[in-house]
Amino acid sequence: MARAAEQPVAGGAASATILANAFLVGSVLMGFEMLGSRYLFPYFGGGIGTWAGLISTVLAALTIGYFAGGALVDRVPSLRLIAGACALAAVYLALVPLNADPVMVWILDRLGDGPAGILAAAAALLLLPLSFLGTFSPIAVKLLLRSTHETGRIAGVVYGVSTLGNIFGTLFTTFSLIPTIGSRAITYLYAAVLACSALSMMLVARRGA
Repeated sequence: MARAAEQPVAGGAASATILANAFLVGSVLMGFEMLGSRYLFPYFGGGIGTWAGLISTVLAALTIGYFAGGALVDRVPSLRLIAGACALAAVYLALVPLNADPVMVWILDRLGDGPAGILAAAAALLLLPLSFLGTFSPIAVKLLLRSTHETGRIAGVVYGVSTLGNIFGTLFTTFSLIPTIGSRAITYLYAAVLACSALSMMLVARRGA
């Protein structure tokens, strides 16, 4: 017996919006990881231990986001889910410039500059916003899927576009933004990009595209 085809959740405009934002979210995600080093280095140094803390925290955040996004989209397959996640990440990033230094000092005073302090500082800076952003890919795959026969292709496209964004965000942040403008200005820029991403997806969702 032939399997019934699944109806697409995302139409043409929504599909284009999702893929464009997959690139932007991927760019911000890895760009903010690189920027996170600028917040941590004055307090915890720039050694391999600090980088291990940053990378581990990013991977933990993505793990949380993947699990959460996959579970949520099965219950509520809506573009508003990733719009909301991007909006929450934008708010968090907008609060980082004013609060990062006091938080880093507080952690350093209580936990020191060893592994516990580094991991706590990296988590305070990165874990929550990147967990929100980590929900993007599994939700996007579900929304773009029109048939079980194209699951692999859709997943490959979403994760491929997101990874291209990762590469761009890493290189552009490291070689263009950081030498040009300060860490706080870049953080506000990332918050604005995520806010625009959220708005674009909410507008498409409202139109029912």
